[in-house]
Amino acid sequence: MTPKGTAPQGGAPASATILGVEGLALGRDERAFLRDADPWGFILFARNVDTPAQVARLTAGLREAVGRDALVMTDQEGGRVQRLRSPHWTDWPAAMDSAADGARAVHLRHRLMGRELRAVGIDANAAPCLDIADDATHPFLRNRCFGTDAASVAAMGRAAADGLLAAGVLPIVKHMPGHGRTRVDSHHDLPVLDAGLDDLDATDFAPFRALADLPLGMTAHIRLTRLDDRPATASAAAIGLIRDRIGFAGLLMTDDIGMNALSGTPAERTTAAIAAGCDVVLACNMTRAEFAAVTAAAGRLSPAAVARADAALARRGPPDDDEDDALRAKLAALTGD
Repeated sequence: MTPKGTAPQGGAPASATILGVEGLALGRDERAFLRDADPWGFILFARNVDTPAQVARLTAGLREAVGRDALVMTDQEGGRVQRLRSPHWTDWPAAMDSAADGARAVHLRHRLMGRELRAVGIDANAAPCLDIADDATHPFLRNRCFGTDAASVAAMGRAAADGLLAAGVLPIVKHMPGHGRTRVDSHHDLPVLDAGLDDLDATDFAPFRALADLPLGMTAHIRLTRLDDRPATASAAAIGLIRDRIGFAGLLMTDDIGMNALSGTPAERTTAAIAAGCDVVLACNMTRAEFAAVTAAAGRLSPAAVARADAALARRGPPDDDEDDALRAKLAALTGD
């Protein structure tokens, strides 16, 4: 039996990290590094994707390197944020465009999307995005949102998540506790959210509360001025809000620890995130030395994180029995595509 994705059979818990990898295949040195680093999971980007056969070899090689059935995730939202593209995979519409076709279409698209991912060994997707858009939401985020009100975002997010789960892929809800009102791109600067918590509770937090039963979540690198002066990823108050006020009990990962919204070295950022209460640190685009520093700073999964990780991985299942052609016909009947 293949061990679960928290530890090799009889071994210690994995590192509290999800790491990116360098290219289309693992070289001997990178394989040895990953064996020693022992990340809980991996994330793939366009640099890691060529053909279905190549991606399947890579995902199998990653799991072989750490000796267990580790989680392999990617960002496959649709629109601009899509790592697997034509001609080998479907080019999906952005969330806001998909939502215009209704919840049933959103569900079918994510079911098909998930089946394409699972077929090449990817079993988690950084979607759905549960941020609520408004007219001033930064362009890096706006059309990645499912709508402009809490109820519709929650409904479309649930349809997307259920579609992915039906395909055997774990959804990762993001960006907690809500990024939509912010006006800058957290890849480059720290967004600041100056709003009362009761106001946020009724709006920004609401979609995350509605989907708080899902197994995996991702933090936002935003500062809530009514809490403290730290980015949510590094704020014990913000993580407490996610756990207690929103009610999310799943495994909580950071957004990419390398983004410029955060300050300090990779190791310092990692230490702050783990100390704040994040379960796992996501490190996407770094040198091997930086990955090593992040791994050392993150340490091993805590007992609470192991329990949440095992609960998440237990929800991975095989895709349902429906045929792709039948699902695409149902989608076409709804959308005319």
